[in-house]
Amino acid sequence: MSGSAPGQARVLIIAGSDSGGGAGLQADLKAVTLLGGYAATAVTAITVQNTLGVHGVHPLPLDLIEAQARAVLDDIGADAIKTGMLGSVEVVERVAAILDTSAAPAVVDPVMVAKGGHSLLAEAAVAAVRDLMIPRAALLTPNAPEAEALTGLVARDLDGQRRAGEALLALGARAVLMKGGHVPGDTVLDLLLTPTGETVLEGPRVETRHTHGTGCTLASACAAGLAKGLRLERAVAEAWAYVAEAIRQAPGLGGGHGPLDHGWPVRDR
Repeated sequence: MSGSAPGQARVLIIAGSDSGGGAGLQADLKAVTLLGGYAATAVTAITVQNTLGVHGVHPLPLDLIEAQARAVLDDIGADAIKTGMLGSVEVVERVAAILDTSAAPAVVDPVMVAKGGHSLLAEAAVAAVRDLMIPRAALLTPNAPEAEALTGLVARDLDGQRRAGEALLALGARAVLMKGGHVPGDTVLDLLLTPTGETVLEGPRVETRHTHGTGCTLASACAAGLAKGLRLERAVAEAWAYVAEAIRQAPGLGGGHGPLDHGWPVRDR
């Protein structure tokens, strides 16, 4: 791997583009950079998107997706890989094959639906994510609806999150971060499950419409921590704290679901 050096927190992001900059690989790039990593990308699709919703999705050819990833891995290398929007069975299959060529831990965000409700994963591809991506995940980061789609279990309270998370571990994920943003209540509870135990991350719910890209940001922040060599629990805790503050400091852009403030650590110095 010419031009690469171990320990530089290199993260390869395989995800879709969000023209509004709040989610997708744009959010991923910001999160990894602000947390001290180096981010590279393989774009899976270009979306026409703003805070009001997704207005178009244009998938890229499979060979082009793989060529981007190979160009990065063969030259720069990766200390972690983060996957986001994949879209179709064929892309899931191709990305799974790419993961098999790298020893880097994969943080898999099983993106299914955009904040505004637009589907970003074909229904037929849910089974492919279950069969191909979950067993390759060093960390899987589903929200409650995604966990329910993948397991068939209801995840609308902490016990439900735990049962769904345990089912996802049984499907092959090495760790699962069950996100609680979709679970009702004044407190948001995220649950990190591993085969050896669990960690609850708890904080007050922020009443805001500016939460676009929280899932992408959290998964990429976790990937940045793993790429830096942090233990899983510390990587997740630091990512969680980063995203919580990014929500609190959201700039209030747009007329719909606005983006987070990914750059708050720079402005808080």
